[in-house]
Amino acid sequence: MIEEIQQLLKNLRLPYVADVLCEELQKAEQEQPTYQEFLLRLLRPQWHVKNEQALEWRIRRAKLPERWTLEGFPFKLQTGVNPREIKTLAELDFIPRAQNVVFIGPTGVGKTGLACALLLKALQNGYRCQFVRAQDLFDDMYASLADRSSRKLVDRLAKLDLLLIDEMGYLNLRPEQSNIFFKLMEERYNRRATLITTNLDYDEWKQFLGNQPMVEALLSRLRHRCHTVKIDGPSLREPQG
Repeated sequence: MIEEIQQLLKNLRLPYVADVLCEELQKAEQEQPTYQEFLLRLLRPQWHVKNEQALEWRIRRAKLPERWTLEGFPFKLQTGVNPREIKTLAELDFIPRAQNVVFIGPTGVGKTGLACALLLKALQNGYRCQFVRAQDLFDDMYASLADRSSRKLVDRLAKLDLLLIDEMGYLNLRPEQSNIFFKLMEERYNRRATLITTNLDYDEWKQFLGNQPMVEALLSRLRHRCHTVKIDGPSLREPQG
């Protein structure tokens, strides 16, 4: 009978319950738990395993390059960051409110690490997220012109609960790429939250996006509901010792 139960559990895609069934039955004979307690002992670990597997799948799908966490961020070394401000952002209230977060600072100060830590936190809380480097994003936008898939690309990215665009900087862009980027940000405005890391102040964006009126319209939307975090601190990539 035990073998039949184990097989049924596997057929029902409850393999972890099947694996621990014999052990839990032995414990039950000694401890005499209630039926409800016994059932809970079987199902709770399976639920945790399912959650962990689902999180792993979301992390892979989000293309998160590193699993940085806020707990591991060297706040003591990065004096240009206010830990309280970052911990407030980590409560993730900005996501359901469709607010943006922009990290501005020179190379090596921890912008990407902080942004990825927030993205990981969002993934752990069940949000649909994606990480993309700005250069790769604009390359995809340019490639989409060839097969006329720009609309499909924008639609897919516009639906994400949180989109992290990393390393916005001095890129050589064609007007068509800037136009597609503007469409994406316009469709996410007031609907979805966007995370951006950049080494450029806002007044420098027109130098790589071109079309000053369009950039002004873009920044008006981006900054309307935005938390701007400027990191003016030491590089975390300097040799230690």
